[in-house]
Amino acid sequence: MLRRKISDKLIEWKKEQNKKSLIISGARQVGKTYIVREFGKENYKSFIEFNFLENPQLINIFSESLSSKAILNGIRLYLPETEIIEGDTLLFLDEIQECPNAITALKFLTQKKGIDVIATGSALGMAYNRTTSFPVGYVEYLDMYALDFREFLWSRGIGDDLIDDLRVYFLNKTVVPSAIHERMLTFLKEYLVIGGMPEAVNAFNSNEDFKAADTVQRSIYRDYLADIARFAEPADKLKAERCYRAIPLQLGKENHKYQYGVVEKKGTARKYEGSVDWLISANMAYTANNVSFIEYPLNAHIVENNFRIYPSDIGLLICTYDFNSKRALLRDNVYETATELMPKTAKGGIYEALIADILIKNGHNKLYFYRNEPGTVEMEFFIENEDGVIPLEVKAGRKPGRSLTNILKKEDIKYGYKLAYENIGVADKMITIPLYMTM
Repeated sequence: MLRRKISDKLIEWKKEQNKKSLIISGARQVGKTYIVREFGKENYKSFIEFNFLENPQLINIFSESLSSKAILNGIRLYLPETEIIEGDTLLFLDEIQECPNAITALKFLTQKKGIDVIATGSALGMAYNRTTSFPVGYVEYLDMYALDFREFLWSRGIGDDLIDDLRVYFLNKTVVPSAIHERMLTFLKEYLVIGGMPEAVNAFNSNEDFKAADTVQRSIYRDYLADIARFAEPADKLKAERCYRAIPLQLGKENHKYQYGVVEKKGTARKYEGSVDWLISANMAYTANNVSFIEYPLNAHIVENNFRIYPSDIGLLICTYDFNSKRALLRDNVYETATELMPKTAKGGIYEALIADILIKNGHNKLYFYRNEPGTVEMEFFIENEDGVIPLEVKAGRKPGRSLTNILKKEDIKYGYKLAYENIGVADKMITIPLYMTM
């Protein structure tokens, strides 16, 4: 069983005195159903599971009265073998986006008390739009992703003691011992080509078999394309698939601002922006927005229709390349001397996607970048914290970060990070850290 961070959050939720119903949102096949099922069976005497996608007849329970009494009576009628134990029952509503009335009913189930409710869904952004009355104030939320890099390290047998030691090196800005540093770079490259989809990670870990993981990744990618055909509105099906398939092409460009002309010759925002929104609502992709000024708050300086798009998991990007490209990335010790199997521009986009993956899965769900009009100053990412705006430059080689040097001349920027294959180093306001320390 893969260790997941969300398990601890579920335990904390169960202990809450006046808990609300819990909605877990995330892309398909990231482990939502499995983790809730295991949590329910281990922590409740009675565990009741609905899957509205597999058993659409269960939607009938929510077709008329949405009172908690009517719903519980419906459960007893449709699932007579289940036992509802006051104070020790978990009701699990899986794929709840298929039953918008069930989302509305969360208000009344929360008011009932004595029964805990968890709902999961992979396209909740669209379901909310179809819900007649959303249960504001009666639900709380958790986002679930594929395994992040820390969870991947756990799956590879790396414990919290070593990860905590790395955090000390990070905080103290001291050099990581070379043996640890090199081993961590190896793990990072494994994560780069495998990603965090649970099935792919398990396939790799069973025998350190990259081919087995590759087969699983490609199957999941096909499943995602099938999901677009199944769940997208008719007008969006083909367009959303084209937008999703175009992500590697976009990231392979020198300036990989998302361009609809790459999706289709003479493609326009008017035709395709709704399809990009669909991918984001389905948790299949995430965006970083360009900003016109580097100052807090960055959200106030977003440039309209100027964004970059990244897949929900780095492995689902890498599986779009052939297996030789994966071998090249695994052998890649220094960016500038790597094999020529993959163009440098494509590799740069891959490493950006890797850093976006790690940042998003660690809670930085609002990402920003900067690129001035001439293209002379470019910064891959910015995050915001108590120190203000922090630039992050992604460099998989050893060349100095000229854009970062220029941006750090601004007095209101306290420091910035250069993320590289290099060990930790400090030069005035520029802090170099290994790529793996993005976590």
